Amino acid sequence: MFRNFFISAVRSFLRNKSFSLINIIGLAIGISASLIIFLIVRHDFSFEKFQPEGERIYRVTGEFVFDGNTGYNSGAPIPMGNAIASEISDVEITSSCKTRIGQRISVQRAEKQKPTVFKKDNRVIYADKNYFSLIPYEWVSGSSQTALEQPFQAVLTESKATVLFPGIPMSEIPGREIFLSDSIRTTITGIVKDIKENTDFLFNVFVSRKTFEIKFLDPAELNAWDNVSSETQVFLKLREGVAAKDVQKKINLLYQSHRTPDPEDQSKTTFVLQPLADIHFSTVYDNFDQRLAHKTTLYGLMTIATFLLLLGCINFINLTTAQATQRAKEIGIRKTIGSSKNQLVLQFLSETFLLTLTATLLSLLITPLLLKAFADFIPSGLQFKFFQPQVWLFLFLLTVVICILSGFYPALVLSSFKPVSVLKNQAVKSSGSRSYNLRKVLSISQFVIAQVFIIVTLLVSKQIRYSLNKDLGFKKDAIIFFEPNPDRVATDNSKVLAEKIKAIPEVQQVSMSYGPPSYRGNWTTTAKLADTKSENYTSVSVKLGDDEYVNLYKIKLLAGKNLRQSDTINGLLINERMLNALGFKVPAEAIGKILEWNQMLTPIVGVVADFHEKSMHESIKPLLITHWPSQERVINIALPPNDPENHTWKIALEKVGKIWKDIYPDDEIEFEFFDQEIAKYYEAEQHIASLLMWASGLSIFISLLGLLGLIIFITNQRTKEIGIRKVIGASVAQIITLLSKDFLKLLVIAFIIAVPVSWYSSSKWLENFAYRTEIAWWIFIAGGTLMVFMAMLVLVLRTVRVATANPVKSLRTE
Repeated sequence: MFRNFFISAVRSFLRNKSFSLINIIGLAIGISASLIIFLIVRHDFSFEKFQPEGERIYRVTGEFVFDGNTGYNSGAPIPMGNAIASEISDVEITSSCKTRIGQRISVQRAEKQKPTVFKKDNRVIYADKNYFSLIPYEWVSGSSQTALEQPFQAVLTESKATVLFPGIPMSEIPGREIFLSDSIRTTITGIVKDIKENTDFLFNVFVSRKTFEIKFLDPAELNAWDNVSSETQVFLKLREGVAAKDVQKKINLLYQSHRTPDPEDQSKTTFVLQPLADIHFSTVYDNFDQRLAHKTTLYGLMTIATFLLLLGCINFINLTTAQATQRAKEIGIRKTIGSSKNQLVLQFLSETFLLTLTATLLSLLITPLLLKAFADFIPSGLQFKFFQPQVWLFLFLLTVVICILSGFYPALVLSSFKPVSVLKNQAVKSSGSRSYNLRKVLSISQFVIAQVFIIVTLLVSKQIRYSLNKDLGFKKDAIIFFEPNPDRVATDNSKVLAEKIKAIPEVQQVSMSYGPPSYRGNWTTTAKLADTKSENYTSVSVKLGDDEYVNLYKIKLLAGKNLRQSDTINGLLINERMLNALGFKVPAEAIGKILEWNQMLTPIVGVVADFHEKSMHESIKPLLITHWPSQERVINIALPPNDPENHTWKIALEKVGKIWKDIYPDDEIEFEFFDQEIAKYYEAEQHIASLLMWASGLSIFISLLGLLGLIIFITNQRTKEIGIRKVIGASVAQIITLLSKDFLKLLVIAFIIAVPVSWYSSSKWLENFAYRTEIAWWIFIAGGTLMVFMAMLVLVLRTVRVATANPVKSLRTE
């Protein structure tokens, strides 16, 4: 029986080559897109799943609310970890750690031999011994109980140990030494295996946290509860049965107990427990400089895959039901000679299965091509392998689902024809109107999906352009920055380097700072007026820069004067938001007032205009700028603008590189363009825009394939009518209008439905931005016009061919 089903299916495909090809291509595109999206979603949702009792592990993060605006920081105050461990019994394990970007590692392989230097390693973490109780590592040598217990101890992963000590057995590496930042001598006390599962904890050098406290922290910083940096992180494992919200409440009470009560405080600081499973999907917190995924984006990807598959299924249903008249007699004869309805349903479902199976096999060939197209969005650890069991299971289930969705209804329709009525052509006429109405509904659905994709793509692209081109309150073009000595303690020659760069004629300006005005790092503290009785502290961000910082970045000074060159902190600049938070309405009123912050008293010497220190997702927060020479390690260089061929830039960068080599002969200079750093804020949105463009293109292509199939079918059915109309004098334009008007009506209806759907979905997406573009009316017109134009192109190309055919041949058609 199944052999007969197979033979009948092959014959049906061969008789209807064009329809079969359209169905196969549409389904293959949908299946391959679904497969890629399945791999991405499966990859991202697998992060941290290997962690034992991971549901009890949390990170302490901060939320800072002022004037209705909320700021976020993935860090916690330095003393918080120890306080939680000693004062909150509901916490089983507490681990405090400190991350350092661009750590320099060197190894002395033999006496009198020059050390081997490994530059700017971003996978170094200063952690306590409890870190290994939270994150499960398999120990090759050493013990989690003693490995990071004392200062100047370090643990390596196997891969890092192989790089630092090539050719040396793992058992002989403990006891050897490595140098951090040229002067921090540490002893290897353990080796652990690399984590093979998907994780964001990709550190490969673990240094005892006590080392960091001794070498980098002042004693006062160990008790600074008001300072929060994203580099300082606290992780907790709660006791079994303890609710996270209860511990969160206790942490906030603990925080308040170490600060002076402030009933008049307008700002609010709250510490939130972020589940371990959410770290990879964090939208407001950083993630050890690792790639972040977004659940909203992943759900959007799954929606895109569903719609693309739905479009392919709609094509199949439309074209299959449209062929009902051609297969009616076949069905009538089969029933007359004894075929039951169930057998016919099985036959048509087997045809659907064979067609879907062909599309699935074709999708395996298309998938590598689409992977290249999505290369910028594909996670680095994701690989497509033909022999992955999960892939084949997914494809099998997908094939079954598609067969049911696209084949079940046509099978019921075709198998329900009565033999006597079919042979008299009565059943076909009665069912034709029902099928025609269904085809109209399905076609409208296709056009709605395609037009929504087009309109949303245009709106997302408009918001990205708005974010990148909006006046941020500072200059971002023709500026480079780099950090010569992120951690080097012994010989810091960055200021010598900066002075020599200033002498380069092709360089306009040089400034030393902690970072550019808008940067990944985030330092948050509290501040209040010192010369009042009020204890009204305000959460405030801190930027550090010398006296050239404001001028180089063209930050507008509204009142007062700029910072002045000095070896000590001698003044503060505040922004307009901070001005309002302090209760002043006019910038000049704040000049000379003393601000209490970070356990210091500093006068306000100037007020600057608000600027965006973060992306358009976040509103502008209170901010202060001061000159703190010991913390300013980033060199900012302003290059001449209006250099289309970058000739002057090349000369300037070559001279900077030469000076760098004179001072740091063993290191390579790595600088970043500031405008490119700004663009990184919107990488996720740019990926979304790219994906939507692909989704729009594929949905349009599949929809037009279905439209082409219906036009082919209709023109074939009306060939004789067209011939008669031409004989009695109808023009080509009239025939084209006749054949196209019904489809144009469907496009107009689809546009009317697509407008509110796309407006609503775009509005919800734009709510993620504190500063957003307007939803302009022309975007909807442009999206609808594009769809109508492409549909009309397909309509005209096909109908012109039919309308210009010889009517004599048309009248011979039967």
